[in-house]
Amino acid sequence: MLEFKNVNKIFGPVKALSDINFNVKKGEIVGLVGENGAGKSTLMKIIFGAYQADSGIILIDGRQTQFTSPRDAMQNGIGMVFQEQSLIGNLSVMENIFLGRENEFKRFGIINFKEMEAAAKYQLGKVGLEIDPRTQTFDLSFAQRQLVELAKVLTLEERTQNDLVILLDEPTSVLAEDEVKLLFKLVNQLRDRAAFIFVSHRLDEVITLSDRIYVLKDGEVVDEVDASIAKPENIQSAMVGREIDSGYYKQDERKDFDASSVILNVEKVSVRSKLENISLKLRKDEVLCLVGTEGSGREAILRSVFGMETPDEGYINYFEDGSLSIRSPFDAVSNGVGYMPRERKIEGIFSSMDVTENMTSSQLENYNRFGFLQQNAERKLAREWVDRLSIKTPSIAADCGRLSGGNQQKVVLAKWRSSGAKLMMLDHPTRGLDIGAKQDVYGMIREMSAAGIGLIVVPDTFEEAIGLAHTIIVMKDGKIMNVFDTATQQVTPFDLVSAMT
Repeated sequence: MLEFKNVNKIFGPVKALSDINFNVKKGEIVGLVGENGAGKSTLMKIIFGAYQADSGIILIDGRQTQFTSPRDAMQNGIGMVFQEQSLIGNLSVMENIFLGRENEFKRFGIINFKEMEAAAKYQLGKVGLEIDPRTQTFDLSFAQRQLVELAKVLTLEERTQNDLVILLDEPTSVLAEDEVKLLFKLVNQLRDRAAFIFVSHRLDEVITLSDRIYVLKDGEVVDEVDASIAKPENIQSAMVGREIDSGYYKQDERKDFDASSVILNVEKVSVRSKLENISLKLRKDEVLCLVGTEGSGREAILRSVFGMETPDEGYINYFEDGSLSIRSPFDAVSNGVGYMPRERKIEGIFSSMDVTENMTSSQLENYNRFGFLQQNAERKLAREWVDRLSIKTPSIAADCGRLSGGNQQKVVLAKWRSSGAKLMMLDHPTRGLDIGAKQDVYGMIREMSAAGIGLIVVPDTFEEAIGLAHTIIVMKDGKIMNVFDTATQQVTPFDLVSAMT
């Protein structure tokens, strides 16, 4: 269906893709993996028509072509489900599905919304999503929005003569395990309608879902593997060009914490429909991981501690004297509480501001002199942290929204670390990051813990929780189901699953 032959793409002095040979057969699911900067995004953008190849041949159904735009690609049956999602939150589901195609439902210049609603129901039926098409998209869960994205792509069936090729960019990055299983089941059911290119940093999922896997490194295809015989450790080695250190989560750097130095005391906190009678303590140096499915209450705890949710019952005391009261995110930031949200592009960074501005956004009072910002001091701090965290950016004046996901995550970490936060909350801090970037984040977590910072982490996987945490709290339906001490207990993923059920 789709084939690349010796495709190259150059940006100035940088060769982003070098002699790429790649193909997708009808009904096939092809995995695409590689570290951030390996060329995955560039390859996807060429397939989707956002970039044009500088040389080489691209074939669709044996016919040579090169798409001039995403619209051109879509008219030829190429669709994309984006990692950060492309839906507009304050529009309804049906308006998002048919965004840019409203003329199809116009009669005498007026949109027939009943007709649009019926058409949207048909598309949502393809992905098994039973919701009111008039629902505002903001009100959906992340998993539901992901299915709306897929339904939107499947509208191409009625608009093209070609079979579909659907690009899935990190579609499982924040889905719970049961939601991932449902997505995989749906993708397999759609094989008779479409072929898929599946991009993910979760190698176990790539191996499970894919038929074949391409490994990219430094803009080149360095391996092509039959998924039936693929092993995560071999793929990891091909991605990074070396054997992966057995201390992946830097367990050897995990130090004991001071059990007597409580910096957060959550006592019998309840939030209507989200949390029920939650009590927990966090100490200096401690890494506490919250484990559970979507809606289990993990995020509600973080948002309550950060002043974004107001408990209906109970209380939250901060730091060792327990006298601090936080009623808003402003209070939290002012008193040394940091929060890295899951959706970094929406809540974590200011995408239209540069790297320097993002790093100092939580501590502007430190750079204020007689009402003027000390920009030289701001730039000095930004350069220090870019070097310290190996942030890949053209310059500290680069637009933060244009950095890779891993480098955006490092900018957010630098923002809080440099501001002197004493309590840090990290919601899926390694979401969508490659192996190298994940290890950088793990190193930063260890460094913060060693510096006396208490951390609450919502991890990406059970293995990540076990590898990082001193303490693991398992949650379900807004309640604490079990607590594990990794220093005294041998914890396995099965233990965590059993506690959740």
